Amino acid sequence: MPLSLEEAAAIAAQKETTHTTARATVQGMEEHLYTAIPVLDHGFIRVIDYMGDDSAITQAARVSYGKGTKSVSNDEGLIRYLMRHWHSTPFEMCEVKLHVKLPVFVARQWIRHRTANVNEYSARYSILDREFYIPAPEHLAAQSSTNNQGRGDVLQGEEAQRVLDYLRDDSIRAYDHYEAMLGTEDQQGLARELARMNLPANIYTQWYWKVDLHNLFHFLRLRADAHAQYEIRVYAEAICDVVKDWVPAAYAAFEDYRLGGAQLSAKGVAALKRMLAGEQMDAEKAGMTKGEWREFEALLA
Repeated sequence: MPLSLEEAAAIAAQKETTHTTARATVQGMEEHLYTAIPVLDHGFIRVIDYMGDDSAITQAARVSYGKGTKSVSNDEGLIRYLMRHWHSTPFEMCEVKLHVKLPVFVARQWIRHRTANVNEYSARYSILDREFYIPAPEHLAAQSSTNNQGRGDVLQGEEAQRVLDYLRDDSIRAYDHYEAMLGTEDQQGLARELARMNLPANIYTQWYWKVDLHNLFHFLRLRADAHAQYEIRVYAEAICDVVKDWVPAAYAAFEDYRLGGAQLSAKGVAALKRMLAGEQMDAEKAGMTKGEWREFEALLA
């Protein structure tokens, strides 16, 4: 289960507590507050706090541009203009704080996004739970033959079962030894900060992650992309659903220009113009490498 009975009770108590505030609130985010959204087999995300809404973005933009925005007659149009022209600071006026439970190897990818405030559960002071990410069979895949960072065909039959057995057995064995090293009433045991080094990368950790909307959109553009690793992509997709309820106009612009949009190089633009003029193009004519041409063709497809 993603949440223990104690955690569920604590969340229920938090949701029952109400406060009167004069600040801007968003009903969609109010409904998300504290509620755990399950991700993977034991993980979750939940909104702890947030600041700002769509109007905070346009408010900041109008202070910055003044009369320059008079031609933009509504907030949605202004937000689309800001997104289209890569104006980032107005989006920094909104922030969200998330509580995330995730496997350690996913956390190591996630933390590469350094433009956030993070506080992680410490295995120096506390004992980690016996919870590991074990992939569902449909997510067990071989190495891609064309992409060093990607997956190929899904493993089948005995090979898939062999891998699952290794993952499960090794995780259990490592945690058993971790517990044994911590010591009992009969032995002193190893310090927690040392015993943790024996744990596998699929064990779950937790952190609080606070980020502004501009940097969150950058995270989502990379991690909610279809080419992102599945295990981090499902977290990004869950966050997308939350952001959609928080800043609907900003998210719609982000979805249009970033998630659903595309960026072409100068060579790509030139090649596309020649193709529209009826010319048959290939990598050599376009002056692209094979990899660039493959990605260009995939983009057009």
